[in-house]
Amino acid sequence: MRDLQENLTLLYVTNPMCAWCYGFTPVVRRLRALWQGQLNVQVLFGDLQAHESEPLQHEQKEQLALSWHRVQERTFLPFEYRFFIQRSFVFNSEPACRAMLCVRLLRPVLTLEILRAMHSAFFVDNIDLKDTRELVRLVGIFGIPENLFLTLFESEEIAQQLEDEFAFVDSIGAATFPSLFLDTEEGPQQLASGYVNLLELEQRLLQLT
Repeated sequence: MRDLQENLTLLYVTNPMCAWCYGFTPVVRRLRALWQGQLNVQVLFGDLQAHESEPLQHEQKEQLALSWHRVQERTFLPFEYRFFIQRSFVFNSEPACRAMLCVRLLRPVLTLEILRAMHSAFFVDNIDLKDTRELVRLVGIFGIPENLFLTLFESEEIAQQLEDEFAFVDSIGAATFPSLFLDTEEGPQQLASGYVNLLELEQRLLQLT
């Protein structure tokens, strides 16, 4: 790895309820650790059915289950498939994204760690991330006080900030989650669209730096 004169900033576009993001977040965390002192990671949140109000239908569950299996085969991460016997689950990621936006504002250095915990809660423990009580519990594990979190989480300002972030993510061309961009003076330059392993990601990063 060559020496870098300045810290690099990566934009990691993700979603707490995205299975491939669940698989990719450990890769991003390992990359940050290996490039310690040379790499900053800024986590951004993309719209994944963020305003869905109807329960998942059978065909949608089949598609999700197939995706989960593919992630598990690629990453060897655990999944709990009892999720799919729920009859009226509404797949709406807006509350989880809003909670993570609050985390990024309140405890920015913990963003990736709490994102990993959110992923595990959803995909392994089948926790409903639309449940505010569960979100309070999850962030509380990392020392974020309930009253501070809820004041921000329930504000109109944070809801609008999230919508603005969804729009920004769209504007830079992050149509697939996860996506990773190198932040440059000319604007975000895409490193990855979808899951890639650590070796490939490092190779791409070195080519651009």
